[in-house]
Amino acid sequence: MKTYLVTGGAGFIGSNFVYFILNKYENIKIINLDKLTYAGNLDNLREIEKDDRYEFVFGDICDKEIVENIFNNNDIDYVVNFAAESHVDRSIKEPEIFMKTNVLGTVNILNVSKICWEDSTGFKPGKKFLQVSTDEVYGSLGSTGYFTESTPLDPHSPYSSSKASADLMVKSYYDTYGMPINITRCSNNYGPYQFPEKLIPLIINNCLNKKFLPVYGDGLNIRDWLYVEDHCKAIDMVINNGKPGHVYNIGGHNEKTNIYIVKTIIDYLNKNVDNTIDENLIKYVEDRKGHDRRYAIDAAKIKNELGWLPETTFEEGIIKTIRWYLDNKEWMNNVTSGDYQKYYDMLYGS
Repeated sequence: MKTYLVTGGAGFIGSNFVYFILNKYENIKIINLDKLTYAGNLDNLREIEKDDRYEFVFGDICDKEIVENIFNNNDIDYVVNFAAESHVDRSIKEPEIFMKTNVLGTVNILNVSKICWEDSTGFKPGKKFLQVSTDEVYGSLGSTGYFTESTPLDPHSPYSSSKASADLMVKSYYDTYGMPINITRCSNNYGPYQFPEKLIPLIINNCLNKKFLPVYGDGLNIRDWLYVEDHCKAIDMVINNGKPGHVYNIGGHNEKTNIYIVKTIIDYLNKNVDNTIDENLIKYVEDRKGHDRRYAIDAAKIKNELGWLPETTFEEGIIKTIRWYLDNKEWMNNVTSGDYQKYYDMLYGS
């Protein structure tokens, strides 16, 4: 039986990964370590909370004692590190939080993993530490070209800088100690359970509540969009077959401008939900500081080595995503209650 320690498993991508692994494999155990910050929500995992293959541990990845207890009480085979502060706007306002969680927290888990996985001959077989990272560590592209695994790191925000720092620490544990690691760098994810600070659920929620739709600058910043289930499949492949020490880029081959995304959501909701939802809700706001113009992933390496390709087109995925939020309005209401409005106003204004 394989035992996974999934950090940040109550968040967006983490919770989707937990579901994916439990649905794919029978003889496994997943331990989900999550601090349950504003973006971590146990409602994301209600469907499997009574599954005897799943265990939730409340705690911070920076807490050495908690992480040691998990390793001492379980034979951990894989660590999948999703835990991170991840919103660029918030990192601009509160960079120190991102440094603590994303860098020091990652180092803490690395240290405990190393100690528990080492023996007199090196590292025990069948172990792996997988760092889930982002294409933002590469910086910004012009109108052409793609990020490859050999693209130099050139992060521009406190968020992406903290993720790049964590990636380099993970790499150093392979280079220095021979620790079995992989790093994955994905493009923008979308799908169920994403906290509505990110573009797609934010726009859906604001449309349904007839709130203005904030669009940075001219709205022509380009992102490569990856449906979250496709991302989970890629991570699973890297865990099982990725070459130790290697980085794998994971992209959706779906480059879209931000304004295109916004107008696509408006159009669907206008035609299928409420014809008073229209482009008059769009409000162009001051551009984000250090806003990268374009991201685009070259995912040839993971295709050629592991056989992964994205299966979900953006046209399919965006409809599936909108429908999920429409079908789960109670979830949306729960995550946007409490301090959500104060948090929203801090980022976008009232």
